[in-house]
Amino acid sequence: MESRVSARRLSVLLGPRAGGTPAYSWLADGIRQLVADGRLLHGTRLPSERELLSQLGVSRTTVTRAYGVLRDRGYASAVRGSGTVVQVPGGPVAGGGEPLELSSLQPSGGDVIDLTCAAPAATPGLNRAYAAAVERMPSFIAAAGYFPLGVPELREALAERFTDRGVATDPDQIIVTTGALAGLAAVFRAGLNRADPVVVESPSYPNSVRALEHAGARVIGAPLVADGVEEVAGVIRRSNARMMLAMPDFHNPTGHVWSDDERAHVARKWRSTGVVGVVDETMSDTWLDRPIDARPMAAHAPGCVTVGSASKTFWGGLRIGWIRAPHALVGAIARARLSMDLGAPVLEQLVVAGLLRSQGGLSDESRERIKASRQVMLGLATRCAGWQVEVSTGGLSLWWHLPSESSTALVTAAERRGVLLAPGALFAVDGRGLERWVRTPYALDEVSLHRAADVIAEAWGEVAASAPRGSRVDATWRTNAT
Repeated sequence: MESRVSARRLSVLLGPRAGGTPAYSWLADGIRQLVADGRLLHGTRLPSERELLSQLGVSRTTVTRAYGVLRDRGYASAVRGSGTVVQVPGGPVAGGGEPLELSSLQPSGGDVIDLTCAAPAATPGLNRAYAAAVERMPSFIAAAGYFPLGVPELREALAERFTDRGVATDPDQIIVTTGALAGLAAVFRAGLNRADPVVVESPSYPNSVRALEHAGARVIGAPLVADGVEEVAGVIRRSNARMMLAMPDFHNPTGHVWSDDERAHVARKWRSTGVVGVVDETMSDTWLDRPIDARPMAAHAPGCVTVGSASKTFWGGLRIGWIRAPHALVGAIARARLSMDLGAPVLEQLVVAGLLRSQGGLSDESRERIKASRQVMLGLATRCAGWQVEVSTGGLSLWWHLPSESSTALVTAAERRGVLLAPGALFAVDGRGLERWVRTPYALDEVSLHRAADVIAEAWGEVAASAPRGSRVDATWRTNAT
């Protein structure tokens, strides 16, 4: 499959030309930065010289020279029949391969602060919810205890929750799972054959991409919907995708939220191409400043499958997730799920059912705690020269744009000082680029995050001192640390 960027879209991504910079140098350096940032994916075909000179208002000599500079520096190659195609020099950057094994990401001692995980502490009142669930257990323990589709009262609570959000749902459309990732795995097993193409925005949550790879899918990276919904639609069309994995609510790691128009556009593309949309809603309840001002994706695309979990809202240790699917797909997904396990623990299902009915989503207390922790991490904007971030209205992490390709170096320097971070490349669908990005979760307590921020600032000072001089900051990104 060939990926392309239009001249108009490239013009938007490049932004205005800096004064005093030769046109060819501005164009070549701008495209190089987009490739290094992962905003132009490896293998993307650039516009023809004629298309670009018309859009940018520059001469053919300027475009020819800029493309030549990119080829000379290893950021592009001339492909017969395809024109000029961008590439990451030498393949994946350092740290851009497979994610680290889980064991190597675990804290090695009490002084280590783990910022590889974006999950908050348990919701206030969790112990009371467990106690109430234990009181309910006598109704269940007389039988065998297998509920492969889920305990009825949890399925009913989830169906009511979807209906209240504007997506009419009955309990027969709900399958309870042992977490969202298990739900995704069941959907992939039910809906995909080996080598089926599946479109995923890049960057993306790495464990979801791994689940697709284990299902035998051919994972195809696409730009973020927030960066260009038409470009995503083009990837879907050209790839003949069977499925698209989407995270429209507080996307992990970027925090982006799709607008209603973007959701409707993607939904139309799914319908017209026969693509099965799989929507990850694990972050949908993590709004902090205001609720999401858009309808759920299933309201736009009734044929999509939605997966959610209790981990970001109530507690990761509950290990309860769910699938909401159209009636026509429930049977196939349920059969696939039975090949993986026979049901989630009854007690935890009762806990989640009680929490859904008593508080619905993220508690006010948890929300205020997380907002305060976010403010601590936003302090890095003034402590780390050149760092930029777009602050979402919710989510559990910040996606920082660095002024140099130093993500892996920063992770290494921070680890030596006792703070574990995940490099930007970990979130790249194809394992390439994103060396100008790093994710900093803010789900931990303020005290731990103050310590972590001190370490990160010190580590960045070390990295910045050794970075090449003259690194250009992408002007299309802005700092919003208020």
